[in-house]
Amino acid sequence: MTASPDPTNVASNAGNSVGFDSSGTPRHVAIIMDGNGRWAKGRGLPRTEGHRRGVDVVRKTVKRAIKLKIDYLTLFSFSSENWRRPPDEVSYLMSLLKLFIRRDLADLHASNVRVRIIGGRDNLPADIRALLQDAEALTNRNSGLTLVVAFNYGSRQEIVEAVKLIAIDIANGVIQPAAIDEALISSRLFTASFPDPDLVIRTSGEQRLSNFLLWQSAYSEFVFLPTLWPDFDDQVFDLALAQFQTRERRFGGIVSGASL
Repeated sequence: MTASPDPTNVASNAGNSVGFDSSGTPRHVAIIMDGNGRWAKGRGLPRTEGHRRGVDVVRKTVKRAIKLKIDYLTLFSFSSENWRRPPDEVSYLMSLLKLFIRRDLADLHASNVRVRIIGGRDNLPADIRALLQDAEALTNRNSGLTLVVAFNYGSRQEIVEAVKLIAIDIANGVIQPAAIDEALISSRLFTASFPDPDLVIRTSGEQRLSNFLLWQSAYSEFVFLPTLWPDFDDQVFDLALAQFQTRERRFGGIVSGASL
């Protein structure tokens, strides 16, 4: 995992001026949107204001992804561990999600965006489950950007659930243990119908995955940015994409006579 240069120094040069070629964008970009609370605290504002600003950035980022013709954009919006946060903050995050879907779904649909939600749903309030289902149903036939929202998501639990499904098939005689391979496990994950991410971006300066797409990101490129999520903009996004384009992807193989 390689840290990226500080966007505060070079973001103003992002885009083609730093070698960003919009024709070479990754097919699938995943983003860990981190830093809302720190952004708010640094300005003497409540954490909720950081989350509200973060939603505004989501809108802009989706528009940028559409313009760049990225096929899949996965956003880590709420982890299965986030329920441990103060109840008032969790309640506000739920209200933001509902507001986003109610206000933005029509625009996403009009922009030919297909919405998919990954994560557990059994423990979600009924009204939120219904909203998520409505968002997926309305946009199901759209053929543009696929916006994957990781909500109530944890990668370890996702893998556990995939193993359980395989175990049930084995117990029922549907498959034999010898048939278990990487492709079978991938087919049981929430992301079975999506390609693995080519690029994983994390904002806020932290350099870890935090239980996000652990299986799927085995050969992803990583860009870690010091920018807090509410300050993430098109220039910083382009900078991350430019960093991706400098990488030589090897997928564990041999390139130019040198092994990984």
